[in-house]
Amino acid sequence: MSEKHPEECPEECQEQETHVCGGCCCGAGGKEEPETREKESGKFESEESGSEEFELEEPEVAVPGEGEGENQEKITVTTSMDLQGTHFLYTQATEKSLKTLDYDYKRCNGCGICVEICPTKALELGPMHEIATGLDAPPVMMDLDKCTFCRMCANLCPVHAISFEAVGEVPDAKQYPKYDTYVNINEKCLPCLLCEGACPQDAIDVEFTFPKKEEIAPFKEGVEGEIEIDTEKCNFCGICARFCEAFLLLEREPTPENPVPFEQILVDTDKCDYCVLCQDICPEEAIKVKGERPCEAPKVEGKVKVDELKCTQCARCQAVCPYEAVDLQKPMEGKLSLIELNLKECDPQGCRGCFNVCPSELWYVPTDPEDPRKIAFAEDFCMYCGACVKACHLAAIKVERSDVHHTEIPDTPWATQWRDAIDSLKTGVRKGVDRAVFRETETLKAQKFMGIEFPCTDEETLAAVQAKIDSLMPVLKSAKVRKLWETDSPENASAAVKKKMES
Repeated sequence: MSEKHPEECPEECQEQETHVCGGCCCGAGGKEEPETREKESGKFESEESGSEEFELEEPEVAVPGEGEGENQEKITVTTSMDLQGTHFLYTQATEKSLKTLDYDYKRCNGCGICVEICPTKALELGPMHEIATGLDAPPVMMDLDKCTFCRMCANLCPVHAISFEAVGEVPDAKQYPKYDTYVNINEKCLPCLLCEGACPQDAIDVEFTFPKKEEIAPFKEGVEGEIEIDTEKCNFCGICARFCEAFLLLEREPTPENPVPFEQILVDTDKCDYCVLCQDICPEEAIKVKGERPCEAPKVEGKVKVDELKCTQCARCQAVCPYEAVDLQKPMEGKLSLIELNLKECDPQGCRGCFNVCPSELWYVPTDPEDPRKIAFAEDFCMYCGACVKACHLAAIKVERSDVHHTEIPDTPWATQWRDAIDSLKTGVRKGVDRAVFRETETLKAQKFMGIEFPCTDEETLAAVQAKIDSLMPVLKSAKVRKLWETDSPENASAAVKKKMES
């Protein structure tokens, strides 16, 4: 029984048995419009002049009285790329959603994790040896035609160089796992200035809320007294320098060997009126003052804020804190090592590739003359991102990951891919998307061996043929015959040879 054709079907198609997608077999009523992709340079159209549409079936929705194809929803997908400063903005827009990937190439250190875990191979790592030593180029580039905006690169970027935003009808962000990292400041914190000065990413901001000295005890000129700092007790917390301008805290560049950001505390006696308040607020009892106390010293109070988008959990703040006030969990655990055999040509002062890409700034050149090492590292600060491995042109660095701290992987259709991506950070093997198609085939029956019958050899015929060949050889060796063969036609030459053999 044939289906009824809609009125818009052409007359020549009315005789067809069936129609599809709400129209006849020629496509009336179900014609697709091609996709138009917006690129950085503008727009371009396909060879068929239009935009391609992707059809997404609504899950198990039956519409009575309508054709089979009418229960499909057509979604037009438009992608684009824009560059704003150091940010590459990749977008995917449909009638129902807008997704944006923001890639800051200056923050990216080229660790390559996003490239290795991408399920569609849409990302490519640039020339990291050159970039690590000064080339101004994006460490990672994206093939927008391959990207599905799955947000995997954003959620698993250890330095937060990629961010993902989505609006509209999209799955909740909680359905996608991410690193389970944190830096928490506990109740032991005073606070002080050490963690703020030691952070290589400027991710920590210390805000003191107690009053300064001049606010509660204005400076009195002509007051005599004595002040002394016990350098053995002082831990350079910086509270006295924040409280009173008579103290001068000398800064130093933190190093992997000594991440403390200060090296000396001085007192300007011309600005000191020996109020004794600094002695009262010093948590280490490292200050001794002989003078008159004008009022009660304030309680040291304040707030420590950690910018999660800047913090890479390098643990420098934890290392310099004298009060064990920092609780921290890194994104990954593992082991960092050097391959000594490949270090013969290492020039850390000239190359500095590993120095430049490391967000934790853990590499250093030993200054101890008794230390024979060319280059060394403080592994306590390593987050095992692997950027140094990509930057080293000698392949002299090795990173092994033993664990990845991540949130729970929800039971979703894409859970398998995320689970495999996270596992690959430890194993180094990415399985990728399984596109295998299995079909049932008929079992082939084994064929029986068929013997081959060889013809019998006629010895008399072979002897006659051999006699003819023997009689031909003297003729072919004749100079006259060869000249005739080269200068005359093949037919005449053959006739002459035949006549010569018969004579």
